[in-house]
Amino acid sequence: MLLLIGFIIVLGATLGGFMIAGGKPLALVHVSEFVVIGGVALGILVVASPFPTLLLTLRKIIGALKGTGTGKPEHLDLMKLLFELFSLGRRGGVIALEDHLTKPKESSIFSKYPTFVNDAERVEFLCNSLRPIVDGRIKPEQLEPVLDHDLEAMEEQAHGPIHVLQLIGDSLPGVGIVAAVLGIINTMAAIADGPEKVGERVAAALTGTFLGILAAYGFVNPLTSRIQVLNNVQHQYFKSIKKGVVAFANGLAPLMAVEIARRTLDHSVQPGPDELEAILKSIPTSAPAAGG
Repeated sequence: MLLLIGFIIVLGATLGGFMIAGGKPLALVHVSEFVVIGGVALGILVVASPFPTLLLTLRKIIGALKGTGTGKPEHLDLMKLLFELFSLGRRGGVIALEDHLTKPKESSIFSKYPTFVNDAERVEFLCNSLRPIVDGRIKPEQLEPVLDHDLEAMEEQAHGPIHVLQLIGDSLPGVGIVAAVLGIINTMAAIADGPEKVGERVAAALTGTFLGILAAYGFVNPLTSRIQVLNNVQHQYFKSIKKGVVAFANGLAPLMAVEIARRTLDHSVQPGPDELEAILKSIPTSAPAAGG
């Protein structure tokens, strides 16, 4: 929502200043310029993006426009989920986690936290992080490097849309010049039509340069920055999972393992230590079975 408000402010300030100076907004509407700039920008997106990156870019743009992110309530749900899993693993041994990790959708623990269980990427990362310990395929001290490699791969994948959008933002002023040059070519071909027609065509050509610069610095670059911020918050979320799982695997008590996970988070979404401890201690300590 804030992103849309920002876009409205950018557009309103631009058109408002233009109108105060005596300009008419309709003078900026030239379909040919929109077609050139929008079409070339779309072409750059398609050419520069492998299909998975293209889909991810579209999802990131939609998410940024919707204002979807990972806020404090979702982080608090994560802390509670980790605490319940760690407590169960501490009481019944890590083998007690197997059914919950195999069928998280049917787990009586996971199902308490829809913000987590409905996100396939989060579920996959947590289950894959705990499963080597449950299966006994890895020593606790060997777990952290493995998870670090997973996080690096995820971060690199999430950065793909950033590279593509930065390319588009850097290219748009040049694309605007291309549109302007095409407009000047049309102007030269219409010189015999008189000064009025020539003036209209020159104005249309200059609009191309204006639109390219405005689209780059008023819309695409801020959008790219917003997606980068959301990526950083998401990365912290997964890093928090990693820190908690590694602490639990190394024998720390569930409460302390979750505390380490909490300290990984940004202060804007981080539950307070006393608040979190009170919430965790209020969670029932019975050992639920998966699906039950």
